[in-house]
Amino acid sequence: MKKTETARCTRWKNRGAGRGKMKRDRSERRSVGSVLFAALAAVILAVGAMVVSPGCTLMARAEGRPVSIDSCKISGGDVVCQVSTGRVPATDDGNYYVYADEVWQDGTTGQVVATVPAGTSVSVSFPLQYNTEQSNLSRKFLIAVKQGGQMVQVSDEHYITNPEAIAAFTSARMDAGIKGLLPDLTKASKEELQELGVKQIVYNMYVDDICADASVPGAIPFDYNGQTWYFDGGMVGKFDSMIRSLNVYGMQVTMVLLNGGKSPYTQDLIHPMAAGGDCPGYALNVEDAAGTNHIKAIGAFLGQRYSGQAGHGQVDNWIVGNEVNARTSWWYTSSDSLDFNVNIYVKAFRLLYNELKSANANVNVYNSIDQEWNRKSNPGSFLARDYLDQFNYYINREGNIDWGLSYHPYNSPLYDPYAWNGPAVWVGRDLSTPYITMQNIDLLIDYMHRTQFLNPEGQVRSISLAEIGYTSSFGDEAQAASIAYGYLKAASLPDVDAFMLFRQTDDAHEMESNLALGLYDLSGNRKPAYEIYKNLGTANEGIVKARASEIIGMDIDQMISQNIVWTRTDDGVVN
Repeated sequence: MKKTETARCTRWKNRGAGRGKMKRDRSERRSVGSVLFAALAAVILAVGAMVVSPGCTLMARAEGRPVSIDSCKISGGDVVCQVSTGRVPATDDGNYYVYADEVWQDGTTGQVVATVPAGTSVSVSFPLQYNTEQSNLSRKFLIAVKQGGQMVQVSDEHYITNPEAIAAFTSARMDAGIKGLLPDLTKASKEELQELGVKQIVYNMYVDDICADASVPGAIPFDYNGQTWYFDGGMVGKFDSMIRSLNVYGMQVTMVLLNGGKSPYTQDLIHPMAAGGDCPGYALNVEDAAGTNHIKAIGAFLGQRYSGQAGHGQVDNWIVGNEVNARTSWWYTSSDSLDFNVNIYVKAFRLLYNELKSANANVNVYNSIDQEWNRKSNPGSFLARDYLDQFNYYINREGNIDWGLSYHPYNSPLYDPYAWNGPAVWVGRDLSTPYITMQNIDLLIDYMHRTQFLNPEGQVRSISLAEIGYTSSFGDEAQAASIAYGYLKAASLPDVDAFMLFRQTDDAHEMESNLALGLYDLSGNRKPAYEIYKNLGTANEGIVKARASEIIGMDIDQMISQNIVWTRTDDGVVN
């Protein structure tokens, strides 16, 4: 979601504004690059605190926690956890106690779901109890021992990492190409989207819009985990119609889940530390049973309904939040602690990941960060690199899953018209770069090849350039050439699964900041960029390349294949 350079909170009138993701065959995209992870940094990790060095995943156990839960996986109707240790901690009774905590609980405050004799290598199982009040699907597990009559936690927490094992649906993904778009469905027909050659569409879904209670006319009841939840039949029906029609036209759909905090039916979803804020996006509530249970129900409902097998359409990709490192804009809390904010985001992400994947095994679930790699334009934000590192730390610490990265490689500043020639002060050629844009996107790709960022199968994760756009405020030609450069560079990178152009039609509010990002102007006229984008990825791509090369002043294929990066100084001198 676009933010202006002032980084002020703005609620978009088009609640479909968003970004998207598409996935190529794994055999095509999963090769591990040559960038290798250096040795893990030394770590001091005390209980309740940690130190994280940029780029390092910290796998050390907390002090006083000698036991490791190596895995927790669904097997049939049970959860099976593998437990190991180099030294068995002292116990009063020689037993390990397995606690199942809700995400908002810490330590030995949840339920004991199993007891097993302590040992250096132990397998323990207990019932999954899926879709009951005692469901363990999205709980976190820990090992405790009894010492001096008190329960003492001796392991870190660990979640189930294969929720797809119980999925009722395994719908074939609609992967067909990387070309994507944020559509303006009020001004353009599906035929026009087809003419553009778009293979995937992205849209926002605010939980405020879809949640309801029994009093709402046409409310849809949904029984889950021993409770009945309600969803707005009118709004859900509109999504049904849109998703089905896009699928009919062969377009893959990505939904971005946002918490706008405006509905009376979703107040339990606002994190306590977000109460009183005034932003378009609020952190989800993972601090109590009410919020947590509601998040679970939303994930299960959406996963089932948009599985492609329930008659309502198919959503292949879900993005949890928008640019969540931009705390004061899109994932609001009043806390300026990186660890606190990432921790609660990871909890919400886990809940939605497990619920969505347990319905449809083949969906992809993404986080979302912006391009501000090592520089903050808004002091209330976190650096994208720091946020990504900390997110990955918690995921690895608590059970690695196949999350995907949704990244927004906008120019810096946002209104800069030249995708191929950014300001030298902002675009660098190493990881100290203030911003990662399309010019130096290879830095991000290499970063995700590092060992600590690989998925559970040792493969590079799905990387979606889920929101990207270029302005025509300083000339139509610059926008057209920028789109060509951005798309062609994305297409040249096998690890990139999506190039989602933001947007189909200019937005009047954005234009106040010189962000005329649409392929159409406000009068509905097509800009030159329309023809450029239409022909990219087609037999006519050569014509587009020739025109873009003329505007850029260099053969665009050469620039991309040789990874030539031009930058300019304040006085316009090209480096």
